[in-house]
Amino acid sequence: MAYKTISVTPATPNIGAYIENIDLTQELSPDTVEDLREALMQHLVLFFRNQELTHATQQALGEHFGKLHVSVGGDGTNSKQLDDYPAVRALHFNENSTSVSGNEIWHTDQSCMETPPMGTILYIHTVPPAGGGDTMFASMYAAYDALSDAMKRYLEGMTALHDGAGAFARTANNNLPVTEQPIVAKHPVTGKKLLFVNPIFVTQICGVSKDESDAVLNYLYRHCEHPNFQVRFRWEPHSVAFWDNRCTHHRALWDYYPHTRSGYRIQIEGTDRVIPA
Repeated sequence: MAYKTISVTPATPNIGAYIENIDLTQELSPDTVEDLREALMQHLVLFFRNQELTHATQQALGEHFGKLHVSVGGDGTNSKQLDDYPAVRALHFNENSTSVSGNEIWHTDQSCMETPPMGTILYIHTVPPAGGGDTMFASMYAAYDALSDAMKRYLEGMTALHDGAGAFARTANNNLPVTEQPIVAKHPVTGKKLLFVNPIFVTQICGVSKDESDAVLNYLYRHCEHPNFQVRFRWEPHSVAFWDNRCTHHRALWDYYPHTRSGYRIQIEGTDRVIPA
């Protein structure tokens, strides 16, 4: 695909692209915003280098793509909202941290909401000195496409419960949603089919026994972890990742203790409920 204002280099055949010829610290033109939107739809997650964002410029970037979402979780130590920029969440992990707050498990952010976030923009300014702390992403389009025809027929029309207590029971500051979502969903922009289950939030497939639900979910989770569906992003200082939360899984690697990995995250509100395929 030809882009007017940016250079786009795919990272893998199924997911991820490196974006160059852009300065995210400056006001973006309408053509650039449209190019980024198209690149996100095509590649699912976009990677940027050498972008020294402030809270204001990161927030302005997100606002080009929708209203910013204020997330429910955060333990106040490693993850917390900023008082002057409540849509910006500080993520700071160091020698006093014991984990990356569950983010080392494959998941879709806040899939328990009736309308989950559309996307996430993560800016990392400080990285461990010897590497580590990569983020992995997986395409749920590719995961669905690789299912057998028999499994696709079995899953058609099925739903699952997504429970916020799986991630936020200890840290949430508002009500924890429990939402029934389709297992096979349709992206509201591309129209492509995708798998919409993840091990942090999903507790049960509706309408079947617990044994059957557990067996099918365990199979789907292992299937979604296939390396053919994945890309792995190695952070450098002042890097940015922007992903479409509606059609991806991601996980953070906690392999850099006792070193520091620090940055800021914003999320963009969704505008559509999860659409059954």
